[in-house]
Amino acid sequence: MKNDLLFDFNVDKAAKTVYITREFNAPQALIWDAFTKAELLDQWSAPAPMRAKTKYMDFKIGGRRFYAMVAPDGQEGWAVQEYTSITPKTNFKMYSTFADKDENRVLPGSEWDHNFSEEKGRTKVSITIFNESLERMEKMIEMGFAEAYTMMLNGLETLLNHTEK
Repeated sequence: MKNDLLFDFNVDKAAKTVYITREFNAPQALIWDAFTKAELLDQWSAPAPMRAKTKYMDFKIGGRRFYAMVAPDGQEGWAVQEYTSITPKTNFKMYSTFADKDENRVLPGSEWDHNFSEEKGRTKVSITIFNESLERMEKMIEMGFAEAYTMMLNGLETLLNHTEK
């Protein structure tokens, strides 16, 4: 049941940090793949009606994902995620920045720490996002980050409901 799955979204402005915890009724290996494989990320990692488009992704320490969120009118917002640490199936960390279409980064960025754990067939994903500047974090919140990321995670849940477990 959707209602009993944990979902928390908290902002700590003093620490310049966002904390997201979301539970999914799916095995950990499937959720890990949804966060680490471009073909799956592109199916859920943009808030509707936008869509995600990965130009390339190399999921390894020092590797990167370069992708865009594409609006219905074709306008693209690019970003770079650089993987800084990977512990297969349980944790990965990345440094994320906005970018232009030529991969020129727009600083400051943010450090994302993803943790995955499974209990009784449910997988909990805990994400900590440390922003290098309070101004960047406040701008993202003003732009609707909480609502957009909630929509994305709900999109992942919809995708999972259409995927064999």
